Amino acid sequence: MQLVVATNAALLQQFYWKSMLPTTPMPKAITDLLHPDWREEKDTAVNVGNGGVNVGVEKGNQGQGGGTDVDVGGGNDGVNVRAGPKGKPVHVGVGKYSPFDYNYAASETQLHDDPNVALFFLEKDLHHGTKLNLHFSHTSNVEATFLPRPVADSIPFSSNRVSDILHRFSIKAGSDEAEMVKNTIGECEEPSIRGEEKRCVTSLESMVDFATSKLGNNVDAVSTEVGKERELQEYTMAAGVKKLGEEKGVVCHSEKYPYAVFYCHKSDSIRTYSVPLEGADGSRVKAVAVCHTDTSNWNPKHLAFQVLKVQPGTVPVCHFLPQDHVAFVPK
Repeated sequence: MQLVVATNAALLQQFYWKSMLPTTPMPKAITDLLHPDWREEKDTAVNVGNGGVNVGVEKGNQGQGGGTDVDVGGGNDGVNVRAGPKGKPVHVGVGKYSPFDYNYAASETQLHDDPNVALFFLEKDLHHGTKLNLHFSHTSNVEATFLPRPVADSIPFSSNRVSDILHRFSIKAGSDEAEMVKNTIGECEEPSIRGEEKRCVTSLESMVDFATSKLGNNVDAVSTEVGKERELQEYTMAAGVKKLGEEKGVVCHSEKYPYAVFYCHKSDSIRTYSVPLEGADGSRVKAVAVCHTDTSNWNPKHLAFQVLKVQPGTVPVCHFLPQDHVAFVPK
């Protein structure tokens, strides 16, 4: 006999968060990935039975339903988590690597076409009245969701297993989605820069474990809140720019992948700010900005230096967090 429990996986993840971070509200970037709206959808279910775990992750492919099943020791007699197709393809952004990985030089394509270019600015400009042209968008696949940790841990995540990964997720070799998978894994396997500790996490539980192992349990978790997504426009920093916590933290950047994967790195040389923004169209954004006070170990041709016309290690470099990224800072 199987018991169908809607959103059971999300509830377990929320429980784990509260058990590890009892005084830390879950930011919007995280709650969005747990999809509480699924409670009203017939195409979502968690089937609890005997014999293992079965996870079906169905995703849209150019407007048509598609999907994959990830089986863990039990076929149909286990736990089945389904995410119904949304009718949208996986979004593949511009540029091979994330602009938030500081090992890499920016390509000409990134410099001209990457919407993240506008997210970088200098800390001296972080004050009321500063105007910036910004486009706050999701940087990863907006259809991706967190998998339960036992399931995520059972799926290969290695450049040596790319063919197996593509097969499991019904991704055609040579496609944009295949390149996305390879690029994300490649970025995750690169060594961290000096002064930072990094880890790519494939579940919410793993993200919480990494953040608390570096910062302890008395932290704030913050993300940029946009509301309705807007096009590129001019924003003005409003009154109320506020520094958050101590000058260290863990920042987790959402990656492009079939399910939720975050590139997390811990640094002792960052300052995190809450920044209220007012758009030219009257919209308001509760933005989070992270300022790196030591950039001496970044790639000299990194996107930020080319955009801001500064040299590594000379001045603090800041960036806004896209709305699907999250920062943990000690209270």
